[in-house]
Amino acid sequence: MRTWQRHLNKLRWISLCLVFGMLVLLPFLHLYQTYIAAHAYDLLPANERQIYDSMEKLTAPFLSNPEKQLDAIKGTTWSGTLFGLKLSDPLAAVGQAAASMKVYWPFMLTVAIPILFTLVFGRFFCGWICPATFLYELNDNLGTLMRKAGLPITQRRLDGRLKYLVLGIGMVLSAAMGAVLLAAVYPPAIIGRELYYVIAIGGFGGGTLFFLMTLVFDLMVARRGFCRYLCPGGALYSLLGRYRLVRIQRDVANCNDCAKCNVVCQFGLDPLRDNFGQECNNCTACIAVCPTDALKFELKAKDAPNQGPGHLGHQYRKQQQKSEIAEAA
Repeated sequence: MRTWQRHLNKLRWISLCLVFGMLVLLPFLHLYQTYIAAHAYDLLPANERQIYDSMEKLTAPFLSNPEKQLDAIKGTTWSGTLFGLKLSDPLAAVGQAAASMKVYWPFMLTVAIPILFTLVFGRFFCGWICPATFLYELNDNLGTLMRKAGLPITQRRLDGRLKYLVLGIGMVLSAAMGAVLLAAVYPPAIIGRELYYVIAIGGFGGGTLFFLMTLVFDLMVARRGFCRYLCPGGALYSLLGRYRLVRIQRDVANCNDCAKCNVVCQFGLDPLRDNFGQECNNCTACIAVCPTDALKFELKAKDAPNQGPGHLGHQYRKQQQKSEIAEAA
């Protein structure tokens, strides 16, 4: 019987789509709110009137005073307000503390909930919320199609510690220059900014070119290479995710060693031999693809050690047969 957990990957994709959709919607709502505050409808050009009319139809069933009530949702995945609750990416707080060389506690409190969730669920932001993940996974699907077409797509393995070096250098440079430089190379922050630029201002910034380069890097150098090897936010979430309580674990009795879990893992982990580690973002792709429901979430402080071949696989059966023959002899 299929477990309900195998359907979590669908829920994750819904979450990623909703977050990305919100990042697209927020600049339009901000423009609409600005137009209302300025009482400028009669002065708007045709394209801006279209935005006004569309947002008015969208918000009218829910808001009586959009000029004030739209303040309930502001910002991006870097830092924002959600119905009065102020939330920030932990990297934003780390970058701010490094740049100012002091801790601003009201800002630090905005990362408390994300840090708590990360300590419980691991790199959940990377797998379930990050808008870059939405685009990177689509890019990975493109890479699969390109490989099937015989195009040169490489999958090199680099040193996973590189991203910690990027995080460290970014903090040192932020402290030296008094600016939060980490935001300039952090894909979720870049996407939020660039979407605002193109919608509200009508043009892209330099971050668009940088993000496109990360997509090319993933295709031509290493699968999900930026997230795995260069992302400063991924480094910070990996450090926190090391101590997560909710982990994907393998039920060796149900495993048939098909290795589909290893193939589908974009982070190059080894679920087949219980090697998840702190890089796992609990994306549930391996759970969804497992034909025998051998993978599932469990509450554990540590990953299980290598449990050996799956009991439904050929290797385990051969070992059992050899043991039985040895015992009979």
